[in-house]
Amino acid sequence: MGSPMALYFLDRPTHSRGDDVPPTRSHIRATTEGYLARYPEEREVLAGLLSVLDGAANPSSRATLPGHVTCSAAVIDRHRRVLHIGHKVTGLLLAPGGHVEDDRTLLAAALREVCEETGLRPGDLCLTPQFLGAPIDIDVHAIDANPAKGEGAHQHFDFRFAFYLATEEPLPLALQDEEVSGAQWLPLADVRSPTLRAKLLDAEALGLDGLPEPVNASALIHDGHGRYLLHLRDQREDIWAPGMFDLLGGGRTMDDPCLEATLRRELAEEVPGLEPTGLMPFAVERATSVDGLAVPVQVYGGRWNGDPDTVDLREGVLLRWFTVDMLDRLSLSPGLGDLIRCHAAKHPAADGPPDGARPLSGKAPAGTELHIVGVHLHLQDEHGRILLGLRHPVSKFAPNTWHFLAGHCEREAAITCLVREAKEEVGLIIEPDDVELVHTVHHVDSPGARPRIGLVFRAHSWTGTPEVLEPDRCVEWRWWKPQDLPAEVVPYTRRAIEGILGGRPYSEMGWGER
Repeated sequence: MGSPMALYFLDRPTHSRGDDVPPTRSHIRATTEGYLARYPEEREVLAGLLSVLDGAANPSSRATLPGHVTCSAAVIDRHRRVLHIGHKVTGLLLAPGGHVEDDRTLLAAALREVCEETGLRPGDLCLTPQFLGAPIDIDVHAIDANPAKGEGAHQHFDFRFAFYLATEEPLPLALQDEEVSGAQWLPLADVRSPTLRAKLLDAEALGLDGLPEPVNASALIHDGHGRYLLHLRDQREDIWAPGMFDLLGGGRTMDDPCLEATLRRELAEEVPGLEPTGLMPFAVERATSVDGLAVPVQVYGGRWNGDPDTVDLREGVLLRWFTVDMLDRLSLSPGLGDLIRCHAAKHPAADGPPDGARPLSGKAPAGTELHIVGVHLHLQDEHGRILLGLRHPVSKFAPNTWHFLAGHCEREAAITCLVREAKEEVGLIIEPDDVELVHTVHHVDSPGARPRIGLVFRAHSWTGTPEVLEPDRCVEWRWWKPQDLPAEVVPYTRRAIEGILGGRPYSEMGWGER
């Protein structure tokens, strides 16, 4: 089967080598600080590197003295052995590596070096789940002067990246004869670099075993009635599979406890409000990163019956439902069609669309217009002040504007949605019996927009203190006196507050003011 997964953690420029530029100072600094967050005791050892990063010279240029950045690769096979090569100039047996050139990232530099020196291809390697794209070690070692090259004595700040061999057995090597005298696979305990050896042995206790495993997760979301949810990616040259339909998902981070957590985090970041049920592993696919690395991807099957237009899509162009017979008419990422057909064969669809689902033609039943239903929380404290949140400056809806705590009602009861949103967004616990509907706003933003119904509920009691739990959506929660509301309030929110204070249960906006 092909490689249909969306590799969001690999969304980096895919230009040819001639268009590449060396890693930026900010990239090197961020990589260094991420490493020091894991190994804070090494900050003093890396003082020279930090000094170079604070200087004006290019930290990855071999002309930068008294030291500069280099990169190397610890390639691990399934026998827990690490590839070493003999360097003709030094006579030492080392992990493959060298100077940074026009490489977009430090990891790309390490990958290029190991391929140039050993003849391995990027697709013969994959990331380890223990370190992903972060360095396993940063070593500082002295380099003797080389008068023939006009180089004085200096230091190398060597960023070491761990890779698994993607094949079961080591492949034949095509060594770079000019610089390499031979190659050996050494057990972890015999790795020549003391600092790298210590890190590898520590990681072995955490499961570093040389066996490739998924480091990405994607969601094959279906409605149980033959429809599959596909994501149209941006038409940009700097991302994987631009302009193609793909699955939602992304790459594991060091903070994710498992791949299901990776997937749920990615969904929350990309499409908050879309929460599939019954997520279960379905297949493991192999994709290829923009650097050419092999990327095992865990595909989870899950169900959802919502309207894609009601979720807040934050990446890509659109979400749509498609049936299997429509796949041949779409531009799909490689292998995605086969994956969906395989799933459909194993999970036959129920007859007809799910209850309340919009027909695939996009037309509502004759004489009706589908509405988006939003739930809103009108909360007043003991002083009569109203709780409002300031939306994020880059929010697609009402940036830098104050708004109720709110959310789109999915296939759930409105009060259930309200209770869930209050807990997720601000950490408030509200009992359903303490809630009453106090106002309804029927509004439309523009003549061609989908009309909306805003249900505003008042909670008479709650527990907890409002806090920012979704900083990508809301940057502040504040209590406001009704007579002193800020100027930047969502218009229908202001209309609802005025209606509630005036004892009116209903208002309209956008239909022609009355």
